[in-house]
Amino acid sequence: MTLSDASIAVGRSASSDQAGAAPLAAGPAGRRPGRQHIVVIASLTRSLVIFRLELLKAMVAAGHRVTALAPDDDADAARTLAGIGVAFQRIPMARTGTNPIADLRTMASLYRTMRSLSPDILFAYTMKPIIYGGLAARLAGVRRRFAMFTGFGYMFGSEGETVSGSALRWLSVQLYRRALVGASAAFFYNDADGEDIRRHAMLGTGTPMIPISGSGVDLDLYERQPIPPGPPVFLLVARLLREKGILEFAEAARALKTRYPQARFQILGPFYESPLAIGRSDLQRLQTDGAVEYLGETSDVRPYLSASTVFVLPSYYREGIPRSALEALATGRAIVTTDAPGCRETVIDGQNGVLVPPRDAGALAAAMARFLEDSALAVTMGARSRRLAEERFDVHAINRVLLGALEL
Repeated sequence: MTLSDASIAVGRSASSDQAGAAPLAAGPAGRRPGRQHIVVIASLTRSLVIFRLELLKAMVAAGHRVTALAPDDDADAARTLAGIGVAFQRIPMARTGTNPIADLRTMASLYRTMRSLSPDILFAYTMKPIIYGGLAARLAGVRRRFAMFTGFGYMFGSEGETVSGSALRWLSVQLYRRALVGASAAFFYNDADGEDIRRHAMLGTGTPMIPISGSGVDLDLYERQPIPPGPPVFLLVARLLREKGILEFAEAARALKTRYPQARFQILGPFYESPLAIGRSDLQRLQTDGAVEYLGETSDVRPYLSASTVFVLPSYYREGIPRSALEALATGRAIVTTDAPGCRETVIDGQNGVLVPPRDAGALAAAMARFLEDSALAVTMGARSRRLAEERFDVHAINRVLLGALEL
């Protein structure tokens, strides 16, 4: 689905009848008159700055009042939001976990907040904000409610095949259905997520589904950079989770290091609290033979992308569209990633990168070897990556689609 296709979908959706939505008068060019109060709910405060900053700026620039809600105390993020004219309030919400008492407390707090703020529009993204924010907004009488599915993660991943995983998925689907009754529209990142939303009937038939190309990337902030001279560097950027393909990357690196000792294989990303996480002791073992280098974590990935030759993400996690891959595209790096939902959207196989089967270290090694055997490949594919970023993933173009659907 191209960005132009998404824009067409927005045009179709704007004229669709919406179950439970009363008609509202529109001004010139289809805009609703007057200043709107928009509440944006996130499950991580930092994500409002990392993923939504340009969207929030655009809402404020259009003359609307914006209040952002998120659970964690992040002073830097709060200052950044205040600097662009966005009010911020903390809400009680466990980003992960399934404690029903805690989740009820979250919904009750959100209901009180909605009653107090009386917003015109709710815009919620990720699971708990969509579910509990949506339910609270329904109860509080917020008439225009929008949900953005940024990826289903474990819900439709390998954990969903277990008995407990299947039960959790069933419960999640029921909650989505109730939260999204009468929703104005829902956005999704990739075809697999769209199919799951339809198959599990999470939305009413009157709610438009609008495809968008992920969170997008700021092409001015992430400028195209030349491939650096010297030994080739393969860079993996991700949270340190097994499902991001960390172990497969290390196995492929060990196999290639014996044949191409000059090559470097680097991992950049934070540790993460999860049963599926790569721990510090695990990471130390992966580095013992010198095949893999761990670079730590950073708030600015651009110098590391600039110093790399090829970006690698062997994830088998149910990604939406991984932001790290979009940043690599904009920098002008060839992509080696898996033929898995979300990841595959960033690669035209054989043109700007290579798709490999998930969980296949041998195929991953073979794909990376192509760049070691042909040094010009990273240059030509990297140039195509930048063009793909410009054509499909420009954050400002994506935000125009979102603002058009919200009629802002």
